[in-house]
Amino acid sequence: MRLAGAHTTVRRIWTVELRPRAGGPSLVCVHCTAHTPPLQASSARSAVLAHLACHARTDVLPGHLRTCQCRAQGCCWHPRHRGCAGPVLLALTRDRGGRAWRLADTCAACAAATSNTAVVPDTLLGPHRPHAAQRTSAPAPAPASPSTFHEQLRVREMLTYLATALPQFASPAARLLALQCALRADSRGHVRLPAGLLRGMRLHGRRELWEELAHAGWLELPAPRPAHLTVRLLDPAVLDQAPGRSARHRAAHWATHPMPLALPPTAPPPCS
Repeated sequence: MRLAGAHTTVRRIWTVELRPRAGGPSLVCVHCTAHTPPLQASSARSAVLAHLACHARTDVLPGHLRTCQCRAQGCCWHPRHRGCAGPVLLALTRDRGGRAWRLADTCAACAAATSNTAVVPDTLLGPHRPHAAQRTSAPAPAPASPSTFHEQLRVREMLTYLATALPQFASPAARLLALQCALRADSRGHVRLPAGLLRGMRLHGRRELWEELAHAGWLELPAPRPAHLTVRLLDPAVLDQAPGRSARHRAAHWATHPMPLALPPTAPPPCS
């Protein structure tokens, strides 16, 4: 690999397509020419994210060598804006209604200007190994149970998907509501949310949030009832999720109960 000008020759764009096949869609990677056997529709999205994350973990590049690949393509992925700015991030873009997915190094300005795009958090790219100094200065946190790990992974995957499926102007409260609906939906897209759950999330009576999601074409406006609220989702991508509803319900429950913050011993005491 050449050292001089290496940052101008490294291409960090990975594109995966889901092509229809008998028995289920097949994953085709344009970067490594990989082809998979027919996948279950419920696991296709997870297979796409896992394959793209594998490329990002394998083709590691130091931060000072990473450049905006959108700019290298003439910024053809989005409407014109003021120009590249901000840090270089890994941006996930959903094209053609979910049949094509692109992961690329993109500056913050280009990522914000590209529709159906979300910044991929480091937690979806695999475990992070701290430096030796960090390992000695702070005790290692208690390992999460296997069930908790899978619940966290389902929530992170769904949040990444919703970041591409919902409009960029969607409010955080509407995204929280969409997360609960997506994880609790049955195979027909029907969701039943108890009033107590909505009160616990401080979303009870927030009619404007439902109107926000309905305006985006993501669900039908529900008819509120005293004891519970029933809604039908219009997003076909959330109708065939894996695993079953009980595992997804546990993930939805975990999302409403954040883990306590563990501060290092050297942290300053709270102000009185």
